[in-house]
Amino acid sequence: MSTHVITGRNPGDGSPIKLTVADGLIQSIEPGQHDDEAWLAPGLIDLQVNGYGGDDLNGDVLDPDVVIRLTNKMVAMGVTTYLPTIITTSEQKIVAALRAIAEARRSSMLVKQVVPSVHVEGPHISPEDGYRGAHPREHVRAPSLTEFDRWQSACGCLVGMVTMSPHYANSAEYVAGLVARGVHIAIGHTAASPEQIRSAVDAGARLSTHLGNGIARQLPRHPNALWTQMADDRLTATLIADGHHLPAETIKAIVRAKGVPRSILVSDAVVLAGMPPGAYETPVGGRVELHADGRLNLAGTPFLAGATLPLKNMIPRAMAMCGISLADALRMTTENPGRFAGGRGSLRIGEPTDLIRFTMNDDQTLQLNTVMVRGKEWT
Repeated sequence: MSTHVITGRNPGDGSPIKLTVADGLIQSIEPGQHDDEAWLAPGLIDLQVNGYGGDDLNGDVLDPDVVIRLTNKMVAMGVTTYLPTIITTSEQKIVAALRAIAEARRSSMLVKQVVPSVHVEGPHISPEDGYRGAHPREHVRAPSLTEFDRWQSACGCLVGMVTMSPHYANSAEYVAGLVARGVHIAIGHTAASPEQIRSAVDAGARLSTHLGNGIARQLPRHPNALWTQMADDRLTATLIADGHHLPAETIKAIVRAKGVPRSILVSDAVVLAGMPPGAYETPVGGRVELHADGRLNLAGTPFLAGATLPLKNMIPRAMAMCGISLADALRMTTENPGRFAGGRGSLRIGEPTDLIRFTMNDDQTLQLNTVMVRGKEWT
């Protein structure tokens, strides 16, 4: 049995802890050394990743090697679990992408360990401008259980999350059908009425995808889709805390409404995340401009074309914007999303050792010292 020890500080109370790891599993958690300056936390979990560093899950043709490269990049940034996210497109392309992800899991043990399921964002969203975001209108369509079953047949039932708008006539039936199949339903890109949203939640929807985004620039004061989702305690909200998608006051208000236990940070990273600033041509969005501060917008417009910051960068930003502790920000990137990724996101005896060891720099950025996946040290 291969045994080693990892030490750090508990972000919850600052106390030193020592983990003994054997064959990839946590064997014990004990008090550690008082002079340890690094923090120790579960590995980060990102429920929404479209691409990173030139690797695109939503390009014309998805090669399994792209998924493998992307997974390596995610792990290098402290993400030990993520959901590859396929956006609105034709059924043929969704099926092809799902097959490629399934093949990557078969050919790479790391991908199999890090990718428990796939998030399909759409194609059953609002066709209206603003609410639709960058999703292509020509592929927006009503939900179909028959189509969903074809997705699952193509990939061995890998789809674990679907984002949809519940304004369609058969929405409640679709939600209930997917929940019965063990799939998490998220409400997003929607102009649905309060009654339609409540009906979807009654049927089993439990998430709001990037709440505050994928919505029109101007809304009725009330009612609107934001208030209904913020007020429903059955819904957990995912949020993009990059400083571009939502103002600090908006994120703070949503987190106060939902509470930390029902708030999740996601990167929603796209192919240009981690790339040098400049002008680019992309399959989704066309001509775009990437700025030095990470803002990505459609060329010549103020409209965003995606997110570009890794999840670890969201942690100090969320702390500053919401006035929350490091422990709370980590909960929003580990335990909370873990509820929708097979129960991952905690350091417990007997569980696989997925963790990060890090320090906070003077400028409040997060510096990774160690990333561990299933007990194997990555950095």
